[in-house]
Amino acid sequence: MIYLTGGATDGVPAGRRFRALLQSPGILQLPGAHNGQAALQAKDAGFDALYLSGAAMTASMGLPDLGIITIEQVTFFIRQIVNATGLPLLVDGDTGYGEVLNVMNMVRTFEDAGAAAVHLEDQILPKKCGHLNNKKLATPHDMALKVGAARKAARDLVVIARTDAAASEGIDGAVARARLYIEAGADAIFPEALTTAEMFREFARRMPGVKLLANMTEFGRTPFFTAREFEEMGYSMVIWPVSSLRAANKAQEDLYATLRRDGSTEAMLPHMQTREALYRTLRYHEYEALDQSIVETVLPVVSEPV
Repeated sequence: MIYLTGGATDGVPAGRRFRALLQSPGILQLPGAHNGQAALQAKDAGFDALYLSGAAMTASMGLPDLGIITIEQVTFFIRQIVNATGLPLLVDGDTGYGEVLNVMNMVRTFEDAGAAAVHLEDQILPKKCGHLNNKKLATPHDMALKVGAARKAARDLVVIARTDAAASEGIDGAVARARLYIEAGADAIFPEALTTAEMFREFARRMPGVKLLANMTEFGRTPFFTAREFEEMGYSMVIWPVSSLRAANKAQEDLYATLRRDGSTEAMLPHMQTREALYRTLRYHEYEALDQSIVETVLPVVSEPV
């Protein structure tokens, strides 16, 4: 089926569909999709919702993840993923693109573009990837104001508050911040860059009844855990934020090296998506059928003269 939904399927807003998935049994698995093609492939693999990473967006644009892209650039990615798949999409909102009024503008813009959920972090600009060192944090009070503003601006959008405090303030500081963000109106909490299973379990133990999101990024501070293991540790959602981009980038690197070496792409054919597979993923023939149904001429009914 072709989706040009703007975030709603069968009239149900994306945020409500995301909430329903959160209430379903099991952990909600949210693979990163850095563009519409990746999103379609994730959907065809059986996933019910997706994640749009700021790091993946910026990297796909040839930029580092330092909070330098704009709201309008993010909405371009939101629309292509939502319109391609119709799936609920969690979007990385970074620091909210400014202060309280900027956060409200971000929430309204993302929701209008079709986003189902957004997470907002308690770093200050220039922000860094959550798994790097020397991150600078906003005060808990200032972050709580942003969370409250996001909640006020949202219609159905799910608001997730991310805290990067574990690295500098320990579990005690991260939990204290998380509790304040829940009081301010957050629907869920994202504790970033926890480094052991014990930390994940302890954070969940101290946040009873709160929906929690885990980040399973490669090459970071968090060791590998499966979705089932995160669920057993008390988490409701898990993201793999940059995995699709990393795999695609490595494949492209191999392609260009081969082409430069051989002057031909023939050796890479076994690693390429075929034309047939590409058209199948893009629903090419469904678009053709839709086009034919739209342009078909229907003649007016003319009554015969009496």
